[in-house]
Amino acid sequence: MNTYTALQKAIPLIETRLGYLFKNKSLLILAFIHRSFTNENQEITIHNERLEFLGDAVLGLIVSDCLYSHFPNYPEGDLSYLRSRLVNGYACSRYLQKIDLERFLLIGKGGAMNMTEKGRETIRADLFEAIIGAIYFDGGIEGVRSFFFGHFKKEVLQIVEKPLRNWKAELQDFCQKKYRILPKYRVVEDKGPDHLKTFFVEVHLEGKFLGKGKGMSKKEAEQQAAEDAIYNLGIDR
Repeated sequence: MNTYTALQKAIPLIETRLGYLFKNKSLLILAFIHRSFTNENQEITIHNERLEFLGDAVLGLIVSDCLYSHFPNYPEGDLSYLRSRLVNGYACSRYLQKIDLERFLLIGKGGAMNMTEKGRETIRADLFEAIIGAIYFDGGIEGVRSFFFGHFKKEVLQIVEKPLRNWKAELQDFCQKKYRILPKYRVVEDKGPDHLKTFFVEVHLEGKFLGKGKGMSKKEAEQQAAEDAIYNLGIDR
């Protein structure tokens, strides 16, 4: 397991991988501290969840701005779909893997020992969002834009150039053919004021969890949940 001292020493290497030099190094260190590490190391009292919260919003903003500018004829639904493809947990996990920084994460022994592959994917996505939050706090929105599009322009283009897909329809078709029943979606949580809500949705089949998603509308969250389910079921590999 990594130590806090080892993380401090690794800061120059992490900055090189990011291509971004922090003015406030403590922000970068904070991005790599998982809650489970603070539970087992009581001298460390803060973790990266607040930065993750911030980074999620900032990433959504820069991607939305990019899509709005580059696709002036796309309706809101298509823009929302593309945004979800670019900022969902699977995408963020892949971004983190590309810059190879998971190895520096400070995580508790219990959390590391009990982690499933799906859990590891979530951890990677959360770490990536925390890094985005740290860069935003240190260098503003332009710092984030430079970092994100400097590293992941190829991945962004690969996604936006693919034909739009109706993940709900694909999942429904699969379930009908294989199980002869339809998947069911339910909102498990919503956050934020009425004009700016984020919906969290799960999709189940006969009570079995298939996938989850979030979005600024129920429709967007359901599409993301269906995409997650298709990935989890191994249909789209």
